[in-house]
Amino acid sequence: MKSIVSQAHLRAIPCAAVVLSTMFTLCACVSMDTAPMHANVLSQERIAEVIASPDRSAADRTRDLQRKPDQMLAFIGIRPGMVALDLSAGGGYTTELLARAVGPAGRVYGQSAPPSGPPSGRPSSPQALALRAKNSALANIIPVVRPFEAPVPPEIASSGLDLVTCMLNYHDLGHMGVDRARMNKAVFAALKPGGVYVIADHSGRPGTGISESGSLHRVEEAFLRQEVESAGFKLAGQGDFLRNPSDPRDKNTPEPAQAKDEFVLRFVKP
Repeated sequence: MKSIVSQAHLRAIPCAAVVLSTMFTLCACVSMDTAPMHANVLSQERIAEVIASPDRSAADRTRDLQRKPDQMLAFIGIRPGMVALDLSAGGGYTTELLARAVGPAGRVYGQSAPPSGPPSGRPSSPQALALRAKNSALANIIPVVRPFEAPVPPEIASSGLDLVTCMLNYHDLGHMGVDRARMNKAVFAALKPGGVYVIADHSGRPGTGISESGSLHRVEEAFLRQEVESAGFKLAGQGDFLRNPSDPRDKNTPEPAQAKDEFVLRFVKP
């Protein structure tokens, strides 16, 4: 007996195919944008506990409003026991969060370049990091002063790093004259296979590259991605949680006043 398929069923078949296709597309996007699956990646509950640590400073808590550390740590895929390097650590906001997240079994090296001018009157990056490390909960912070082109301390070259971060400072390497190709290759060499390199920065307009690093403090996302992938990295994730599509990206401080558009990229060493 010949099967009979109604017109309604015939119309439903392509619709179902579209739905399935859309589901697969969404799954692909989600897999690109979420942290890598790993048995002991910190849960959102544990990340919330890290951020709520009562001994964090008021200044860091204020910075949380803009930096969204809960989403950043989840995007990184932070795990207890990781050995990490925070490039251009500055005052150590990110360094401290990483140190709390990896716990006493892990270590976080906060890198800063050797000073190139007279003292500014403010604590230097190593001094700021050393001050944070006086907290017994942050004894796993290790300040290191090394050039950007060779940022990894030799004592960890043999064992390797699990994670390297560069938060909102990659653009500065442009006007500072840093050999970024050498730096990215050094980071690649220091990471273990499967190691992660996470970069967040202020988004520049298409075609500007890193040319507005000193004026607008921005870098073009596609340009940065190409530089990092040239060192051998593969893009593994893109975070949109610091995005602001309303930012015209034509000034250092957007007009009207608003948050800068910022991208977050996670690269992996194959």
